[in-house]
Amino acid sequence: MAQYSFGAGQLWGIPTADAFGNAIAANVASPVLFGVLQEASVEIDFDTKMLYGQNQFPVAVGRGKGKIGVKAKMAQLNGSLINSLFFGQTMTSGIYSTVYDTTGAVVPSTPFQITPTVPSSGTWAVDLGVRDSQGIPLVRVASAPATGQYSVAAGVYTFNTAQQGQTVFISYQYTATSTTAKRSTVQNVPMGYAPTFRADLTTIFQGKSFTLTLPNCISSKLQFATKLDDFNVPDFDFDGFADAAGNVMTWATTEN
Repeated sequence: MAQYSFGAGQLWGIPTADAFGNAIAANVASPVLFGVLQEASVEIDFDTKMLYGQNQFPVAVGRGKGKIGVKAKMAQLNGSLINSLFFGQTMTSGIYSTVYDTTGAVVPSTPFQITPTVPSSGTWAVDLGVRDSQGIPLVRVASAPATGQYSVAAGVYTFNTAQQGQTVFISYQYTATSTTAKRSTVQNVPMGYAPTFRADLTTIFQGKSFTLTLPNCISSKLQFATKLDDFNVPDFDFDGFADAAGNVMTWATTEN
């Protein structure tokens, strides 16, 4: 009977080493699913070397270097996947997020200050600017702001007396405690260092499956591309290579 494949399938990554070359034991390595997988392509390329004599076509052809390249697009943003499969560095729990203010706040009377309420009982971290009701950005100064200016310290925004009663829009970044959110600060590690992982791709259609396993992989690209009227679907590219036993791939079909 014939076997067909339909859909993007499912793709998993299992970390095997971090960015510093430290092996991750199999009994603690957490598999991560490429959530809402949109597409995945596996390309196996070989160089060929051709031997010519005096005639137009080669008299012998030999296979040279090979390469296994994988391209995946997944719509679900997964902090564990980004860290363990691409950066391989330290990840901690907690929110690091942004408030882009579209509601606005009115500058009060003395002392002409606004302290935004940080979401999730978090802590203000970084100023991202203030806009007036016309969308014009105010200029940040160290202290004693004049008209059209503001100053900020520890999340408290101070304005000029002339701006009393005016609506301003304050944007900023903040941190907060969370048991589900993840964040990581990526270090500049020496060249040659990269996390490794195992990849498993499976497609199932009409009760029949095709499975491809790459025991050793290193990712080469992670791309985030936003659009005004569409979902963010990151690109994740990686390459397969031989493991310690010399294996580069296992594949299996339901039909022979």
